[in-house]
Amino acid sequence: MLRTRLLWFTLGFSVTGASIANLVWRDLYAERFAISSDMKEKFSALEGRVSGLESAGYENPSPTQVET
Repeated sequence: MLRTRLLWFTLGFSVTGASIANLVWRDLYAERFAISSDMKEKFSALEGRVSGLESAGYENPSPTQVET
């Protein structure tokens, strides 16, 4: 009878631990995916802004503009 109780306790403990580990794993995976997606979005926005600045270029001021 003691062996049966120990077996069921071990089985229940293992199943509960596996369930909790699965929930934690899914939560961490979802957070990692969200952070990765957010970084990709921000870098693409930054790349677009830098690209816009590069395409606009800049003009060298003429000597008359510098004096005034």
